[in-house]
Order: sequence, then structure tokens, then C-alpha cells
Amino acid sequence: MDSNNTMQAPIIKKESKNKIRVEFERTPLLERLKTKYLSLFFVKKLVWFLFRFLLMLGISYVILFPFFSKIAGSFMGTSDFVDVTVRIIPKDFNVDMYKYIFLENRYMEAFLNTTFLSVVCALIQTFVSCLIAYGLAKFKFKGNKLIFVLVVITMIIPHRTVSYALQQHFRYFDLFNFRGLGFPGILTSFGLLDEADGWSWLNSPTPLFLLSATGLAFKNGLYIFLLRQFFQGVPDELEESAYVDGSGVFRTFFTIIIPLSIPMMITVFLFSFSWQWTDEFYTMLFYSADSAHRWILMPDIYTTIPESLVQPDIYAGKTIYENAVRNTAGIMIIAPLVVLYLFCQKYLVQGIERSGIVG
Repeated sequence: MDSNNTMQAPIIKKESKNKIRVEFERTPLLERLKTKYLSLFFVKKLVWFLFRFLLMLGISYVILFPFFSKIAGSFMGTSDFVDVTVRIIPKDFNVDMYKYIFLENRYMEAFLNTTFLSVVCALIQTFVSCLIAYGLAKFKFKGNKLIFVLVVITMIIPHRTVSYALQQHFRYFDLFNFRGLGFPGILTSFGLLDEADGWSWLNSPTPLFLLSATGLAFKNGLYIFLLRQFFQGVPDELEESAYVDGSGVFRTFFTIIIPLSIPMMITVFLFSFSWQWTDEFYTMLFYSADSAHRWILMPDIYTTIPESLVQPDIYAGKTIYENAVRNTAGIMIIAPLVVLYLFCQKYLVQGIERSGIVG
């Protein structure tokens, strides 16, 4: 007889398991409860469960409590902010803050302008990043690694370091003598150029569009890095087969590579859209507060307190109330992003998994 067979543990057949279960069910209820719950195994399992539950409950409380308090504060009236008995649940429940922000802070105008700006910039950034990342991942040429290093550097250098240079560059931008050709008049008619301050490119979405088209916009280096990691995982045989069939580089890119990278491109689009939606740095850099042609964007409803609230200090909780209005504006800013995430979270997770950054 084989020694290996003799060393194996006895196999419990299905019939034996059923017999044991039937005999256990026939025993008195008290005996079954003692056997099941008065054992060291059950105590260890219960302690471990309670430990995990309390740990997760504490972490959830620390993370979610600020959101709960801000949401509850957005429904409070002015009297609730001077009432020491009010903590989370408002006594004077109302939606005055939302009405103030929606009407006096021109929320819908800011929503439409920000949506247009974010969608256009996100589309441009996604396509340009995809094109650059494909070239860096699939083509070997002199300077390939150097260009990738420069892409990484754009992720490291603080944006405030180049803020003044960017602002001055677009204030006096005239690379192709557009002023002499009468081109500014055309752009002004479409709202892409501000006629004030010497035909400046500021106070218009043009700087953001140009930065997106050249791969230098906010977080563009990160998008190129993500897409490059994804394209490196695409088998070269697919491209070689297309080349054998007579397809060129661009036809292969648009007919084979782009369809394969749709989940990853959706992820990059969502990142770009979200960061552009909540961006204050570039919008405040290229839009001056005193311009008559200035677009109302989402950061404006956060920084602008409704005129109805800027009144003489007639009650002690005025400052706290104004802070609550700002918190409510923040909730209204991120609410569209939360809705967008609920519908697109599947594509976001798929894109991150396929990028190869996480295992």
C-alpha cells in the first residue's frame, strides 16, 4: 500500500455530515446553545467581530461627522446658531441658505459655465494625454525617456512657481501677430478674448483651452502617466497585425488603441472634469474679480456671501452663520460630482485597475 495514502486525513463523506447534523438537531435546545455559544472558538470570533465593528465605527465617525455637521448646518436658521442647545438637529429647519446661494450667488449660471469649461477641458486633456502617452509607450526614439522625465517634473513643480509667468504670458499673448491681422475681433465676438487691458487673453477660457491642448494643464502629467502605464500593457501583436494589414500609425491608433482604452480614457476624463470643476488656482489666475466680462464659476459661489447676509451685526451668530453659508456652497459645488461618481464609479474602478498602478 502506498505510504502517501496512509498519511492522508480521513475524508468525511456527505452522508456522514448529514448524519452528524441530524443528530445535533435532535439534541435538546439548551445543549445545542451551550455547544454553539459557550465555546472558546465562539468567544474569539465574537471579540474579533466587536473589535472590527468598533474600529470601523470610530473611523467612520471621524470621517463622516464633518459632512453630517455641515449638511445639518445648511438647514439651520439664524436662531439656531445662537441657541446653545442646538448641536446637529436644527430647530428652525429651512432651506434659506440654498435659496440665497441659488438666487443671489447665481448658482445656475455658475453651474452652466463650469460645466461647459470642465467638459471642454476634460475632453481636450483626455485626447491629448492619450496621444502623448501612446507615443511615449509604444515608440522608441531618442529623447523618449527625457520627455517622460519632463512629464513627471510637471507633476512635481508647484503650480504657484509658474503662476506669475503664466499670467503675464497670456496677458500679452501675441505669438502669430493676431492683433495686426484683426483676429482679436473675431475671438471677442465668441467670448474667447477680453477686449479690456490691451486685448488680453485673460478673463476668458482661452488660456485653459490652450494649456489643455498643449498637455500643460492642471494634472496633465498625471493623466499622461496613467495612460502610458496602460498602453505599456497593450500587446504589441495587435499593432503589428494592423500594420501587416496596411494600417498606418494614426489609423491603428483610432481603430484599435482608442476602443481598447475607453475605460481608461473615461477614468482620465472623470479626473480631469472633477479637478477642473473644483479648481480655484487657474480660474482665479486667469479671471480677475473686477472684470466686466468675467465668467461666474463654481468657486465664486463659495467666496461670495449673498448680499442679504452682509448686514449690520444684529445678532451674535453672524460670523458662524456666514461660515455655514460657505459650507452650504461647498455642498452645492460637490453635489454634481457625487451624482457623477454614482453613475460612473464602475468605469473609474476599471480604469484604475487597468492602469497597472494597483495590483
